[in-house]
Parts: sequence; structure tokens; C-alpha cells
Amino acid sequence: MSEILETINVDVPVGVAYDQWTQFEEFPRFMDGIDAVFQLDDKTLEWHAGIASIPKQWRAEITEQIPDKRVAWTSIDGARNAGVVTFHRLDDTSTRVTLQLEVEPDGPVESVGDALGLVRRRAAGDLERFKAFIEERGAATGAWRGRIEQPAGTR
Repeated sequence: MSEILETINVDVPVGVAYDQWTQFEEFPRFMDGIDAVFQLDDKTLEWHAGIASIPKQWRAEITEQIPDKRVAWTSIDGARNAGVVTFHRLDDTSTRVTLQLEVEPDGPVESVGDALGLVRRRAAGDLERFKAFIEERGAATGAWRGRIEQPAGTR
């Protein structure tokens, strides 16, 4: 597994940054290589991507979601990955967004890309595009403020 840690400051309140991040079906608007995300229910997402021109598909389960604080997930089939994005209030109008991601390259093409730092650069670029997207809008395209808590003993 490759581990990635990227952080960016966005010039919107923490609630706006968090609300936009919960709009998973909007991810193709700022995530490179993501063709579509379908939210199947409160906890399950289906991802369609093109990685190094190779189509990929996977399902992920949201394992924890705390409004204005964090969203954590793990893949449940397909491409193996897991991560968490956290939101830290800097002041009334700015937020630090931190992405921790673990991905397992599949096959030689992805392994070479990972070794060259392509996954890390893609994640950093995705955060830059998220920043531009949300700052330009100034408001989220929607929101889901529900909570998903990890079962006791799994933290």
C-alpha cells in the first residue's frame, strides 16, 4: 500500500468545505481521472475511473462521517484503497483540508506510476482543483449533515 498525505487551505468556512466534500457525485468536476461517482446509499459509493487509460471500478463504504470534522472510507471491492479527509477551522472564512490516502497499485503500470509519485501528484492536484472549485463558487452544491460512527473498538 502506498500512503499519501496532502493538505491545502481553502478560503471558505469549514461548513462550506465539508458540505461540498459530502457531494460525492460532484467529484468528477475536480478529481482527475474520476469519470463518475454514484452514491448508492448513505454509506456506499460506486466509483468509475480511468487510471493510466485503464478503466477501474470499485465500491467504497463510508466508515465514519462527522459533520465539519471528517469523512473516512475503505474500498469493499475492486481497486483497494482507504482514507480519511479532515476539516480544520482556521478562522471564520478559511479551512485546512487534509487528505490521508492509502492505495494499492494493481499491476505493473500502476506500480511504476506509484513509484514515480504520480498518485501523490494526482492527489495534490485534486486538492488544488477542489480549492479552486469551492472558492470560485463560495457555496457548496449541496450538503449531507448526517453522522456515520465507527463501531466501538475499531478506532
